[in-house]
Amino acid sequence: MTDPLVDSALARAAGALPAHEDRPEQREMAEAVGAAIRSQRHLVVQAGTGTGKSLAYLVPALALGARVVVSTATKALQDQLAHRDLPQLSRSLGVRFEFAVLKGRSNYICLQRVNEIAGGGQQMALGEGDGPEPPQALGRLGREVRRLVEWAGAELGGGGAIAGGSGGGAIAGGSLAGPGAVDGTPGGRAGPRGRGWDPPIVSGDRAELSFEPSEAAWAQVSTGWRECPGAAQCPSGEQCFAEAARRRAAEADVVVVNTHLYATSLAIQEAELLPDHDLVVFDEAHELEDIASAALGFDLNQARLVALARLARPLVAQSSVVVALEDGAAVLGGALRPHRDQALPRPLPEEVSDALVVVRERVNRALEEMRKAGRGSGGAPGAEAGAADAGPQARRSRAQKAAAHLLEDVNEILELPASQIAWVEGPDQGPVLRVAPIDVGEVLLERLWKREDAPTAVMTSATIPPRLGQRLGLPSGSYDELNVGSPFCYPDQALLYCPVHLPDPRDGRFEAAMHEELVALIEAAQGRALALFTSWRAMQAAAEVVRGRVPWTVFTQSDLPKPKLVAEFSADEHSCLFATMGFWQGVDVPGPSLSLVTIDRLPFPRPDDPLLRARRAALGPRAFELIDIPRAATLLAQGAGRLVRSKHDRGVVAVLDRRLGKARYRWELVNALPPMRRTRSRAEVEAFLADLRAKAL
Repeated sequence: MTDPLVDSALARAAGALPAHEDRPEQREMAEAVGAAIRSQRHLVVQAGTGTGKSLAYLVPALALGARVVVSTATKALQDQLAHRDLPQLSRSLGVRFEFAVLKGRSNYICLQRVNEIAGGGQQMALGEGDGPEPPQALGRLGREVRRLVEWAGAELGGGGAIAGGSGGGAIAGGSLAGPGAVDGTPGGRAGPRGRGWDPPIVSGDRAELSFEPSEAAWAQVSTGWRECPGAAQCPSGEQCFAEAARRRAAEADVVVVNTHLYATSLAIQEAELLPDHDLVVFDEAHELEDIASAALGFDLNQARLVALARLARPLVAQSSVVVALEDGAAVLGGALRPHRDQALPRPLPEEVSDALVVVRERVNRALEEMRKAGRGSGGAPGAEAGAADAGPQARRSRAQKAAAHLLEDVNEILELPASQIAWVEGPDQGPVLRVAPIDVGEVLLERLWKREDAPTAVMTSATIPPRLGQRLGLPSGSYDELNVGSPFCYPDQALLYCPVHLPDPRDGRFEAAMHEELVALIEAAQGRALALFTSWRAMQAAAEVVRGRVPWTVFTQSDLPKPKLVAEFSADEHSCLFATMGFWQGVDVPGPSLSLVTIDRLPFPRPDDPLLRARRAALGPRAFELIDIPRAATLLAQGAGRLVRSKHDRGVVAVLDRRLGKARYRWELVNALPPMRRTRSRAEVEAFLADLRAKAL
């Protein structure tokens, strides 16, 4: 049943696009989203490449007056929504609305920390050593921090003179937030320069920097939710960039966030990280389960203890308290190191349990000493205090909050519930203890879907994993599922090739045979290849062989930053790009530069992944069917989806793993792929690619 309001709004929005073309799949999805909003039933919708799904969910939400949070898994989609789709909609839709981008607190520069540095009150290492240094002696870290301090001053319009509260009024308005236009003229300050919009005024967002700071430098001038005492308890609270972003989001009709922030808001509900909303759209929903798992858990490592020690150093009278914290970090690292890449059993190994008890005792002692010092100095600061004068109190508030969260995490590990798993990973010199829920669905059910104010959810992706609604805890009968397909004609545009004559990937002869096949395919395509690999080692080995055998440029993932690398590959029509998992999705290269996508082997998850092992154990004999195959199918479809990005693209997807053509589970993988024509014949592939070249002449 059609919805006239949604249909007319979509017609206006789509009709204003350059090179507009009718998309029945987009209309079908938009009508389903509108129905979900009206009925308050959740929707899981697979929308193939080319559907235009962002308009298909934004237009119904705005036309029906729903306040919506759009949650994306990648920065690329977040930027597309903020800089292209939403500004365009505000000009064409005929509905006035405001939108904002909201990020996690640590993405914004912390003015209180900047004030402490600028006022000389921050006792942190700006040089290469451990203590403060005069300006002329600043090392690389110090110079980076000074540049960030100057940038924060310029953001506030204070010319670098930050302390004292200057520029408070300059924050209002913010970047990437503004009213849409009913008459087609741009309003507010949303959108990028050069498209009829005013440039952003003030954001404090790391993404607005003209340079990329090191993680160490940014850590000196930013604050995460674990340390931030909140605006009411911070001398710089009225000017805070993160708080300004939250205020803008609270007034917006559409708020764009990343999925990790959305899941974090469920983990720490008391923090109220997100504004109230009627609808949440999880775009790239195939990533939601893993992202939610990470955000709903936590990490414990030496770095957290070292950071707490640095915060506490100027706040406690006894230096032995700080030394004990630093020693506790070493104790923890030593206890975790033998258990790297392993799940921790219950009860915990004795050395791990003892180390956690030591950490708890030392953090408790440091927290008590900081509280004593705070009572002696007159207590915590209020927002009315001078930023420079209140530096020690603000630092104490941050340190106390960081210590309290650290204690909560240690206690949770020591009393680990059966619903969670703890494991150790990371490098030998810095092992990390990670904790995550085994079943994300149970947590989401309790913290999101069962809430009285739970929003209606739309989950969408070009590839929806099997049983996604069930795995994410959606109550049975509360949601609808839909596959609108794709506007592309895959049987005409693409050929799926599986060389079943190659050895099994677990056979020692496979790699050399796979390299020979890869060279032959690249020669047939005359370059124009995106070669995807399941490991860094496999990528490097293949690149070394192919570079010596073909006359075209072979880029690898390690050559350039990702945006620059994709741009170079797109510009050089005969080049090849060899890459690993980070390029299986989010890479868009339409046109003649890409006519061949190769995949070295089926992307099954690691069998020794501790979290997945726990989930497999919970599922028993059906674990491979319910965990491994769906994950491999989703990622395989994402990789294959790099080939056809427009109605004019044609080419070959070659999966160089014979199991796609031989294994008993092969149809579950094949059916997850776009409906391409299939072949096992390299001669047919070579003829197909030769025909492409002839038609391009």
